[in-house]
Amino acid sequence: MHESLCLKLSRVPRVWRAIIDQRLAPLGMTQTRWVTLYHLRRHGDGQAQCDLARTIGVEAPSLVRTLDQLSQQGLIERRSCDEDRRTKLVYLTEQATPLLERIEVVVNEARTAMLRDITDEEQTQLEALLDRIEQNGQQLLSRPCDT
Repeated sequence: MHESLCLKLSRVPRVWRAIIDQRLAPLGMTQTRWVTLYHLRRHGDGQAQCDLARTIGVEAPSLVRTLDQLSQQGLIERRSCDEDRRTKLVYLTEQATPLLERIEVVVNEARTAMLRDITDEEQTQLEALLDRIEQNGQQLLSRPCDT
């Protein structure tokens, strides 16, 4: 049973992203592009490229390509950090707003469909359980490995 639970926990995010990918494809959004834009909108822009890459779970060179594409589309701009000129900070442009509003609608529709028939109470319980699982995992990551 526990092995099955772990497999399900790893599959759900993939299914979730695949649904959103499918729904955003007509807008020309790849997963890395929409995740980058969505993250900047939800968590504030002006983030360092290296921090953004780490947060969204991609390698820095992959993110640079994505940021180049988003910049060419006029959706983001990169600025030098005042404290460290080597660090580039990523900002959303006004041109990104309509696309981000559409992404938000698609994500909300997908969330509603995915959570259909799950009560508010069940969602609250699930969120609490996932928080505990994540906390346990973070504790494991912070400990040195036993070899």
